Amino acid sequence: MLDTRKIAAALMVFSHGKSGAIIAAIMIAATVFGIGILIIVLLCFLRKKSPNPFMTYENVEAFLRNYGPLQVRRYSYSDIKKMTNSFKEILGQGGFEDKCLVAVKVLNPSKGDDGQEFVNEVATISRTSHVNVVTLLGFCFEGAKRALIYEFMSNGSLEKFIFDESRIGNSHQLDWETHCQISLGIARGLEYLHSGCNTRILHLDIKPHNILLDADFVPKISDFGLAKMCTRKDSLISMLGPRGTVGYIAPEVFSRNFGGVSHKSDVYSYGMMILEMVGGRKKINVKADTTSELYFPHWIYRQLELDEELGLKRITNEEDRVRVKKMIIVSLWCIQMDPSNRPAMSLVIEMLEGSLDSLQVPPKPFLYSPIRSPPAKSSKTFVSMQNNSQVEF
Repeated sequence: MLDTRKIAAALMVFSHGKSGAIIAAIMIAATVFGIGILIIVLLCFLRKKSPNPFMTYENVEAFLRNYGPLQVRRYSYSDIKKMTNSFKEILGQGGFEDKCLVAVKVLNPSKGDDGQEFVNEVATISRTSHVNVVTLLGFCFEGAKRALIYEFMSNGSLEKFIFDESRIGNSHQLDWETHCQISLGIARGLEYLHSGCNTRILHLDIKPHNILLDADFVPKISDFGLAKMCTRKDSLISMLGPRGTVGYIAPEVFSRNFGGVSHKSDVYSYGMMILEMVGGRKKINVKADTTSELYFPHWIYRQLELDEELGLKRITNEEDRVRVKKMIIVSLWCIQMDPSNRPAMSLVIEMLEGSLDSLQVPPKPFLYSPIRSPPAKSSKTFVSMQNNSQVEF
C-alpha cells in the first residue's frame, strides 16, 4: 500500500515555497485516483466472470410469463423433494397425483448458464403430443433449483440395448422385428417434430441415449435441451456454434461448407444411430484388423456392394435379413454428406414400410473430416427400382 504522507514529505523536500506544495497535492490526488480506478476495473472484471443467478432467474421467469399458457403444471421445489423422497429416488420413483410413476430429471446449472437449455426443454416439449415423443408432465424452477417431470419409461434408454455386452445372448436382447419397429417409431417422432407441429422443431441431439423405451419397447424421443424452433417455411436456421454429440452431428453443423443447418441435420443423426443399432457397436471400431473395417458405414457399404453376407448376429431367417438390409440402406441414405441428398423423415417412413426391392443402394458415404473438401453433389432423387418412379427429397 502506498504511503501518501511519505510521498508528500519527499516532494516537499525538493520543492520551494507554495509552488512545491501545489505540486505535491496534485501528485497525491493523482495517485489516489489511479488506485481507485484500478479497484473499480478489478471489481467489474470479477463481476463479469462470476455467474449472476438473479439475471438467470429473471430471464427464465420472463420467458415463463411471456411464452403463453403452458400445457404442463409448475411444481414447487418442496413438491419435487416429496415425489423423490428427498432425491433418494430420482428416476421412476415417487407418486404423481394419481400415484403413477414418473421420472424426475434434476438440472444442475453450470457456470455461465443462462437457463437456455431449461427454456428449450419447456418451450419445445410442452407443446408436443405424439406417441413417439416423451411427455413432459411438469417442471420446477426456483432460481438454481430446476427439475423436469416426465412420464416414466420402464425400459430406459435405447443405448443400453445396443452397447450393453452383458445382454448379448440373454432373453433381454432385442430381436430384429423390435429393432425395425423402434427405427420406424423414431422416424415417426422426428417427422412429427419436423412437419406435424405448428412450429418446426429441430432436435439437434438425436442419439441412442436420448431415445427412451416404454414397457412395450415403444420409442420416445427425449432431451430437448439443444433443440431449435423455427417456422415451417424456414428451410435453414442460424446457430452461433456446433451443438450435439460427436459421432452423430451432421457435417454442416460443424462447417457451413457442407451446407446450411436444417431438419436434414436430424436426418443425419438418425442415420448414424440406426447404423449403430444394426451393428451393435460404435461407428468407429478401434479394434478393427483392417482400415476398411475401421469405419462401420464404409465396411457395411462394401458388403452391400459385393452382395456379401453382413455377418451380423441373430439373423436367423429371411425376414430378419430383409429387415436388416432395409435399415442399412435407409441409414446410408440418411448420412449422405450433402443435406439435399438426404431423405425427409416422411420418405424414411415410406422406405422402412415399403419393400426391399424398391430400395436402391445410395452413393457411398464419406467419412467426415474437417480437412476434407465437401464431396460433389449427387442426385437429389430416390429412385424406385421396382417401377422406375422418382420421389423428390
